[in-house]
Amino acid sequence: MTNNDVLRRLRYTFNFNDKKMIALFALADYEVTREQISNWLKREGDIDAVNLPDTQLAIFLNGLINEKRGKKDGPQHAPEKRITNNIVLTKLKIAFNLKAEDILGVLELADFRIGKAELSAFFRKPDHKHFRQCKDQVLRNFLQGLEKKFYVKRPDKFVPSRDKVADSVEEEVIENKSTNYKSAKPKASAIYVNPKAKPAAKSSDKAKLKLGRKVLKLKPEDIYKQ
Repeated sequence: MTNNDVLRRLRYTFNFNDKKMIALFALADYEVTREQISNWLKREGDIDAVNLPDTQLAIFLNGLINEKRGKKDGPQHAPEKRITNNIVLTKLKIAFNLKAEDILGVLELADFRIGKAELSAFFRKPDHKHFRQCKDQVLRNFLQGLEKKFYVKRPDKFVPSRDKVADSVEEEVIENKSTNYKSAKPKASAIYVNPKAKPAAKSSDKAKLKLGRKVLKLKPEDIYKQ
């Protein structure tokens, strides 16, 4: 496994965005840019892909430890200049406070089993007679087990149901109708008045006109008079 593989796997497992990745490096007193993060996460074969150096992976894992376990007072532990699978496994063990039984359980989640004695050999000092190198197969399965145990799902985007959408649209239409109806009412001050128009006669005045009006009555003989 490459350093980039480890970084990609941890990013995917815990759903770290670029901002979080930069913050984890900062917890180990190291500054990175979004472009660096992006290039380290690109797949092999991409023209912009950049190999992640051992020191930078060690810094990231130190930042992860500080994130999970809390940053200790005093100077930051110097990152390793050369990193191995044993060191990666050890740092992840510390970050998630895993005991031997926990690590074996994580490996079983990936359908991979080893003995407790074999596991303990990975955490011994290189000059110890029982020290054993951690192969890519062990680390790969351990990372897969971590994914199954700690995978952080990205929150789903809220999508309103069709009924809620229909109700909201209907409410909006009703509200618009109400608003348009109110706005369509003319204001009294805005009504046009013709200055030349004569004032309308009152109902009492109309009655007087009817009473005072002269009606011409003709007799039948006047109508048919030759």
